[in-house]
Amino acid sequence: MLCVLSVVMDGVEKPTWIMYAVNLSWVSTQGILARLVEQDLLREREEKGNRMSRRRYEITERGENVLRYFGGAKELINIKEIIT
Repeated sequence: MLCVLSVVMDGVEKPTWIMYAVNLSWVSTQGILARLVEQDLLREREEKGNRMSRRRYEITERGENVLRYFGGAKELINIKEIIT
């Protein structure tokens, strides 16, 4: 979910592009997008085209706050790779 939020924050807004960016299946991506919209972390909008409308996603202020929170937690923990 955090990866999806991150790629949307970086400007990836089409569902298929989001799916490729986070390397998930279509079904998994759709489920995550739906949950993030339900939790008000992403906003879904429809763009009208010639014959059909297309879905786009944008991050909400709450979604940005979640990313900042977990980014700060990661820095506090200061996770380092252990080389054996």
